Amino acid sequence: MQRRIALVAAAAAAVVAGALAVAGPAAPGAAAATSGGVRIAYYDQWSIYQNAYYLKNVDAIAGNLDYLLYDFENIDPNNLTCFEATKATTPDPGGESDPNAGDGAEDQFADYQKTFGSDISVDGSADTWNQPIAGNFHQLQELKARHPNLKVLLSIGGWTYSKYFSDAAATDASRKKFVSSCLDMFIKGNIPASGGYGGPGTAAGIFDGIDIDWEYPGSPTGHVGNHYSAADTANYTALLAEFRSELDALGGKHYALSAALPGGQDKIAKLQTDKIGQYLDFGNAMTYDMHGAWDATGPTNFQDPLYPSPNDPSGTIPPGTEKYTIDSVVKDYLHGSSAYGIAGGFPASKLTLGIPFYYRGWTGVPAGPNHGLYQAASGPSAGHPLSGNVPGVAMYKELSGVVDNPADTYWDPVTQSAWFYDGTNFYGGSSAQSIRARTDYIHCTGLGGAMMFSLYDLDPGSTLFHAVVDGLAASTPNCSAPPPTTPTTPTTPTTPTTPTTPTTPTTPPTTTTTPPSIPAWAPNTAYAVGAKVTYNGVTYTCRQAHTSLVGWEPPNVPALWLAS
Repeated sequence: MQRRIALVAAAAAAVVAGALAVAGPAAPGAAAATSGGVRIAYYDQWSIYQNAYYLKNVDAIAGNLDYLLYDFENIDPNNLTCFEATKATTPDPGGESDPNAGDGAEDQFADYQKTFGSDISVDGSADTWNQPIAGNFHQLQELKARHPNLKVLLSIGGWTYSKYFSDAAATDASRKKFVSSCLDMFIKGNIPASGGYGGPGTAAGIFDGIDIDWEYPGSPTGHVGNHYSAADTANYTALLAEFRSELDALGGKHYALSAALPGGQDKIAKLQTDKIGQYLDFGNAMTYDMHGAWDATGPTNFQDPLYPSPNDPSGTIPPGTEKYTIDSVVKDYLHGSSAYGIAGGFPASKLTLGIPFYYRGWTGVPAGPNHGLYQAASGPSAGHPLSGNVPGVAMYKELSGVVDNPADTYWDPVTQSAWFYDGTNFYGGSSAQSIRARTDYIHCTGLGGAMMFSLYDLDPGSTLFHAVVDGLAASTPNCSAPPPTTPTTPTTPTTPTTPTTPTTPTTPPTTTTTPPSIPAWAPNTAYAVGAKVTYNGVTYTCRQAHTSLVGWEPPNVPALWLAS
């Protein structure tokens, strides 16, 4: 979720400035997510500015959502508590180089002071001067009234606002202080009175729980200037335990607790993956931003490859041999990795797969042998206004004629990922086909569902959102376990190969049936769906038509070959 600062700085700063002028046993409260079908999406606080994406827009799709995560609130650098204020983030290019970009920043105006006219409000009624709260919080009240099954969680942190998590989680006392302040403000609704709105209890009942987006515990790879410590690993678990305990103590209903979980082995290794799941209703793996224009001259690559490819020129993640892929991330959460010191043990039914609704791109990309894929570039793709004019980032609706043009859309059957190339610009991101591959993966791996980041990026038709919802609702045939790493013994045929009569032949049969020969896998060979090959003593069935290349041996590409 690294785009957060750029969008706030570029889209919200001017509007906000104008507003200023006028471990233990499993926790009983943590219920497992339903396997395969949970639908989660983030709604960005700053969507109401130049993007003009209001909660009224969400109303049309809210019936297909289980959880809406409202992001992000910040941590007070002085008191290490949740707070409300109106102060824009530092508007340098993306805020990435300013270690203090998020200090004290907040958008109280967007949360509960901005008034909405009847044309942009959820229920079609205009805000009035004497109502308790306005802003997005009141629009969430209207949205929940229309969709009573929708759960809304308050998300704390994000890329820019994670600086002080380490400090807030450092001791038992600081954790209790931080958690109680967040619940008092956002669950009990005691937001500060300001600008004619707010006050004790005025925001009660809006939020059904808390989402923690700490990027990243114990790691120097977050926003420049973030505080971190080796103690973060244990303290992160303790912080989630404290949230779970205090949410349960509220009584009256079950309050959900979720967390955005990192999508790289170097960062996953800093988590107690075998302990944190007991406190969470679900954990949202940020399985995107794996490649992007921070590698300014490429090579171009997918931002969310599902499986590895032998053609991927990127390096491995030290100290192991894995590259950034969704499959490796999921397996490490579930099963661990000795190379990276990851314990595994996170419940599959509580893990959701992150699906991006934005694109990462480069420009000056030659076609090369494969339509711009894995090619050098002259630099990041041009910025776009609604994406904060940040180079290398764009929304679906900002790439009209590219991501919605079949002639510019390409598919890699090995990584099960899409890319888009118009002869100069290359973008990695979601397509209907890549989304269906990921929802199939969710079903076949027994994951809880999908997390979508974020609704801010949707086009008027909500194209990518509907692809996720439809994919989660669809059945997935032919799920299978990953191919075995060692040859297996062929199973005994169910049909006898010897005649059933007579039971004891007195003379040798005059004819015999020879099983058809299964050819060995070979490169530079076209294979159709259903074709069978052998490789190292194992029989594989082709799952998707393709022409095999060197490096695409069946064990390397489970997306193409199913072990018998």
